[in-house]
Amino acid sequence: MVAGHLREKRGIYQIVLNYVDKYGKRKTISRSTGLPVKGNKKRAEAMLMEARREKEEALSRLAEGGEGAAGPEDILFTAFMSDWLEMMKNSIEPTSYASYYYCVEKRINPYFEKRHPKLKLQELKPKHIQDYYTYELNELGISANTVIHHHANIRKALQYAVQTDLIASNPADRIQRPKKEPFVGGSYNAKELTVLFDAVKGDPIELGVILAAFYGLRRSEVVGLRWDAIDFERKTIAIRHTVTQATLGGKSTIMSKDRTKTKSSYRTLPLVAPFEELLRRLQADQARNRRICGKTYCREYIGYIYVNEIGERIKPNYITQHFPLVLEKHGLRRIRFHDLRHSCASLLYANGVSLREIQEWLGHSDISTTSNIYTHLGLV
Repeated sequence: MVAGHLREKRGIYQIVLNYVDKYGKRKTISRSTGLPVKGNKKRAEAMLMEARREKEEALSRLAEGGEGAAGPEDILFTAFMSDWLEMMKNSIEPTSYASYYYCVEKRINPYFEKRHPKLKLQELKPKHIQDYYTYELNELGISANTVIHHHANIRKALQYAVQTDLIASNPADRIQRPKKEPFVGGSYNAKELTVLFDAVKGDPIELGVILAAFYGLRRSEVVGLRWDAIDFERKTIAIRHTVTQATLGGKSTIMSKDRTKTKSSYRTLPLVAPFEELLRRLQADQARNRRICGKTYCREYIGYIYVNEIGERIKPNYITQHFPLVLEKHGLRRIRFHDLRHSCASLLYANGVSLREIQEWLGHSDISTTSNIYTHLGLV
């Protein structure tokens, strides 16, 4: 039988499971639910029950195998990686899980299934991992930074194997990581932004461009901006809701959350006159569209600002995909949509705003992140 309980750690619920393994050893494992304690007790309890059920089923499968049941020495490396991925599913954000999933199931496991199909976890050597990185760098042409990201996933998974006594040491600790490539970001100066604002006027991308370039909002914050975040009397904008998009199991999923990327990302910014004018115009447009469309108007996203003519919320990926098309159409220098956030940072800095103030404006959790932007852009 698997016993379990919830505990609080730094304001987040954690699941703690206690059981006896096939060798008669008492085991205790824990993992984060990712749920804040306030208002999430029932959801956390449901996750605890599901975790207990899954662990009991796993132990039953081993018991049914009798003496021939697979022990730690029989676990394939690829099977372990898939199991670790499944374990992580309920302890990290869906967008993070999507990244983990792609890394493990689309990159790491296919390589080892082809090159080392019978490689067991306990047989994994540093050279196996090093050869994988060389393959990605030299044969697939993957960037060093992406390979470093894959290394982080492998190392984290193997560290879990060490903690659960599946292996004695972590072979990922004894490899040579690729050298991290310097970040090369782009940004527009004031003149280029003026041209861009004229180019996107009336285009569906207009709101996103203004929010990213002037307010420095992330894509998730742009799409997640709601009317109840705008205080026309106090002239403020509250950044507190996000909408993200990720691919999970080959299916695109959109997630809405009443929280930002980090605690520091929750911030209040001034509502400047030109943007207030744009918002008033959008309010009038939405009211008119509701009257014209009648019952066919989508009411699911009635509280969101960034919607199309029939009330459908703009998808995050639409912004990323449509933005370069607009730049190409108007002959503008190609940058990423996220680089508009860097443009905001560089203009603030050029106008004498301090790093600490810009950190708060952009919602960075650490001032070193803000400082690094200026270093990468060659401003300091």
